[in-house]
Amino acid sequence: MDTHFFGTLSVVRAFAPRIAARGGGAILNILSGLSWVSFPESGAYCAAKSAEWSLTNALRVQLADQGIRVSGLHVGYMDTDMVRAVDAEKSDPADIARIAVDGIAAGAYEILADDAARQAQAALAGGVSALYPQLP
Repeated sequence: MDTHFFGTLSVVRAFAPRIAARGGGAILNILSGLSWVSFPESGAYCAAKSAEWSLTNALRVQLADQGIRVSGLHVGYMDTDMVRAVDAEKSDPADIARIAVDGIAAGAYEILADDAARQAQAALAGGVSALYPQLP
């Protein structure tokens, strides 16, 4: 929570007045497909990302009248040190950066960078049974 929620809030509080003073702009919060679904082995991380997603939603409404668009970038596994030991398909960070910039340029509020993020978001509409099919 210190990093993903309070850290994000602190950075936005520091930069939003400067962005607004220059006529507006964009803020991009790096979220995750795990903003929408949780796994027992990473529950605290998922909770922090979910809180950051909620914060992103609040900030986009709060800052819109100052000409600031707040976008959320949702990505599954990106090939970084954090997931070095994970044996799964990973996105190239350079590709994710291009997708993020393109999403901001297009005015997107939610930028879904890969299939994992798209699948997680789509499962939200199906409720708990779609998110957690292993539950009885």
